[in-house]
Amino acid sequence: MSYTSREWRLVARPVGEPKPSDVAFTTVTLPDPEDGQVVVRNDFVSVDPYMRGRMNDVPSYVPPFVLDEPMTGAAVGTVVASGAPEVPVGTTVTHFLGWRDHALLPATAVRAVDPALAPPQAYLGVLGSTGLTAYAGLTEIAPVKEGDTVFVSGAAGAVGSVAGQIARRLGAARVVGSAGGPEKVRRLTETFGFDAGIDYRQGDLPGQLAHAAPDGVDVYFDNVGGDHLEAAIGAMNTFGRIALCGAISAYNTTELPPGPRNLPLAVGKRLTLRGMIVSDHLALAPAYAARAAGWLRDGSLVAEETVVDGIENAFEAFQAMMRGANTGKMLVRIVHD
Repeated sequence: MSYTSREWRLVARPVGEPKPSDVAFTTVTLPDPEDGQVVVRNDFVSVDPYMRGRMNDVPSYVPPFVLDEPMTGAAVGTVVASGAPEVPVGTTVTHFLGWRDHALLPATAVRAVDPALAPPQAYLGVLGSTGLTAYAGLTEIAPVKEGDTVFVSGAAGAVGSVAGQIARRLGAARVVGSAGGPEKVRRLTETFGFDAGIDYRQGDLPGQLAHAAPDGVDVYFDNVGGDHLEAAIGAMNTFGRIALCGAISAYNTTELPPGPRNLPLAVGKRLTLRGMIVSDHLALAPAYAARAAGWLRDGSLVAEETVVDGIENAFEAFQAMMRGANTGKMLVRIVHD
């Protein structure tokens, strides 16, 4: 049985914010799987900030999207046809051929997951690379110590919302987050357990951070860059640690923004600023998943999702995520007839 798949392709390199004319939505027919292959009916696909960088034709830690070919990204779904006995029909799997509703791929390119442990889409978020990013950042890159004050930017987003909660589990005494708008700031404290929230849209980040963290900041988890990084450097305590996870404030810019004006403070404060890519920390994944699954069960870890229905709306979901419209993980739920 052949399968029809709808998929997104990049047809032009965006300049600034990606536009609908930069992508195309097409339909293809997949052949039956050969020996060692499977067909997966995708149920959820992930759209993430790092994908904006892949739309540029520049070297990076992940290869750029190829023009006029299907875009890729994390997905979770169900095997509906199999030429691999080790991955039978009905298996729930994660893989990297997102941005489409069906995928034909080698059985070695999928990973079976347990839908009884958590909802399948959790493996794209809190139990997947999203959660692992937060965990690795706060255990290996900028380790949290008992009694620390931790500041997280982009704190209502996928990684940030998990990072704040993990910081607490690791012994942080005070957790502060920044987000855009009063509703997101409210969610930081009421849903995710932060001690204080900062609305960056209100301006004066340094002043707001000084008020929210009067004793300074020991660990900063940076998802935003720009003015947030500058404010954090100013607030850091001596021997503070900064995990440079993302810089979404600069992803759509056409020129590199200037660095933090107060970077020389890092010398006197003896700060550690370290970049991170989650793929360097995959060895932590089994231990993290086991811990996080327990936290989910006992309710001490909350996994929020913003879900957009329909693969045909995936590009709009990506645009909305880049503009900060999501709380928690942005997912596209694929509706199958």
